[in-house]
Amino acid sequence: MQAVQFDQYDPGDFYDELFAAKGQPRDEAKLLIERLRSLSMQEIQQRQKVAQNTLFKMGVTFNVYSDNQGTERIWPFDIIPRIVAAQEWAELEKGLKQRITALNLFLDDIYGDQKIIKDGIIPGELIESATGFLKSCIGLKPPQGIWCHITGTDLVRDRDGRWYVLEDNLRCPSGVSYVLENRRVMKSTFPQVFSTLNIQPVDDYASKLLETLLNLAPSGLPGPTVVLLTPGVYNSAYFEHSFLAQQMGVELVQGKDLVVADGYLKMKTTKGLKRVDVVYRRIDDEFIDPLAFRSDSMLGVPGLMEVYRAGRVAIANAPGTGVADDKVIYAYVPEMIRYYLGEDQLLANVPTYLCWEPSQQQYVLDNLDKLVVKAADESGGYGMLVGPHATEAERVDFAGRIAANPRKYIAQPTLCLSRVPTLLDDEVCGCHVDLRPYILNGKDIHVSPGGLTRVALRRGSLVVNSSQGGGSKDTWVIADQDESQSQSQN
Repeated sequence: MQAVQFDQYDPGDFYDELFAAKGQPRDEAKLLIERLRSLSMQEIQQRQKVAQNTLFKMGVTFNVYSDNQGTERIWPFDIIPRIVAAQEWAELEKGLKQRITALNLFLDDIYGDQKIIKDGIIPGELIESATGFLKSCIGLKPPQGIWCHITGTDLVRDRDGRWYVLEDNLRCPSGVSYVLENRRVMKSTFPQVFSTLNIQPVDDYASKLLETLLNLAPSGLPGPTVVLLTPGVYNSAYFEHSFLAQQMGVELVQGKDLVVADGYLKMKTTKGLKRVDVVYRRIDDEFIDPLAFRSDSMLGVPGLMEVYRAGRVAIANAPGTGVADDKVIYAYVPEMIRYYLGEDQLLANVPTYLCWEPSQQQYVLDNLDKLVVKAADESGGYGMLVGPHATEAERVDFAGRIAANPRKYIAQPTLCLSRVPTLLDDEVCGCHVDLRPYILNGKDIHVSPGGLTRVALRRGSLVVNSSQGGGSKDTWVIADQDESQSQSQN
């Protein structure tokens, strides 16, 4: 049986996460590549099949609303992991902590005194026109002043190896369950590698999440009750909702399971109503309370916001955090970091053109064949134009959209996203990836090592979203070979 020819693997004109050059693994990847070289292609394919079947048996799924072949799909997974050196990860961790600190101060400010607007750092009309900005949240005082408790920040690496923040996800970031399940599958697929390498664990995420949520409960309250509020089984991330609730040992509830009574939020049980102290909501702001937001919502709890305002229940993430997900507001995060922290950003934004500014809009319209255009309030790969891969008709269509509603769009250069060797059919190919680390903000800020590596499973594609044909890999934060060996000897 033929061994996998990693000596012939060519990173090409891209930054490769495992190889520094053709046939030359990076230091932290040497032991993994050595192990993979000892396997035949048939053995790797068999392990890939076993891993995918394991995910199937565990029910690891996601939903695609536009899929006419059914709502539920098994999570696509590739068994060749992505590796980040521990020293490099430490720098990323610092940058992520800095960013979430500034974003939290920004949210507290714009729903309070709005000093950043009064001081001319961000135009007020950009805040007020953001779909995630909720005027009804002005004056809210979340417990401990924390607005964003769970954040998923999307990172990419360009051809030069430099990391960039692609976007922030502060409302209901998803995907962490796949991080945990991917790791479980990889441990059973490559047990010898895990016993040899110093791979930082991710297994404590659920306990860290529960600790973060309990931190929001009123002080001195004995045995506070935490629930996870889900829209239900047809939501794209329902598997994750049920998985996290089970891992934390808390109740998974829908809006119909909750009621406001005697000034408190309560859960219906077989023994009557039980007070709820903390809600980890996986429902967008506009649906959580039909009395405060969308009156036609059947997903939320009437009166929930009144109880929240009174400080009798905590909500993670706090309502109103979606304004920080707006891709126009994203462009101002470097200014936020300087304004609130007096520091330069440690993790750079992708260079961003704001179409609401006439000179920048003209540049975008003149260079649509070179840029990626994104709708400010969309996610999941929707509302996006990848200019170099688009047709002339698609570019003309987007030019019309931009001219009609310039506030809605931003544009960015097309990055040469880093790649990772990936199993496609019967060969190993370089496929583009991004990375979503997960940050928990409680008594302190915890960044789970690694995060979700999403991979474009279509050859040459830059779109990594699962809804657009992408999949995932396990992400290993690991010491390099020499350091790992010295640690094992001590």
